[in-house]
Amino acid sequence: MRKSCAGSLPAETTSHETHTQPGLCPACGAMGVSVSIQTVQAMAAISLRWLRPTSYQFCRTPHCPVVYYRVDDAQTLTVDQVRERVYQKETAQSDVFICYCFRYRASDLRQATAAEYEAIIADIRAGIAAGQCACELRNPQGSCCLGNVYRALRDKG
Repeated sequence: MRKSCAGSLPAETTSHETHTQPGLCPACGAMGVSVSIQTVQAMAAISLRWLRPTSYQFCRTPHCPVVYYRVDDAQTLTVDQVRERVYQKETAQSDVFICYCFRYRASDLRQATAAEYEAIIADIRAGIAAGQCACELRNPQGSCCLGNVYRALRDKG
């Protein structure tokens, strides 16, 4: 593993003085999902000097501005501090990506016929099988998008 930069938190990150239960988002209180430091580094739109090689969580709560937070409650990154718009934060928006590796937008799924939807699923699966996905780096949630794609179909229907 690479060595990380050291330094104090910049003004553009948020520090929290109150502590929540470990694993809970300090802004909304929802349980987060663990993501790798590589995911956070790939998504951060702030200097990487301010990230620590520690545990980060992904907050998927739509109304919460926090995308990533440190388990020790010392830092958050908000929607304005990441490189990509986050599908979980903007599920109602048609122009946000739902598949970051193969660049499918939510509108692609919402407007798709059953045959087009199946073609999108087949394309994503083919890309995964060919080793062309990089969900852990390109998807803000740090994992495969297929669950989101299937949920979008269920919600459409």
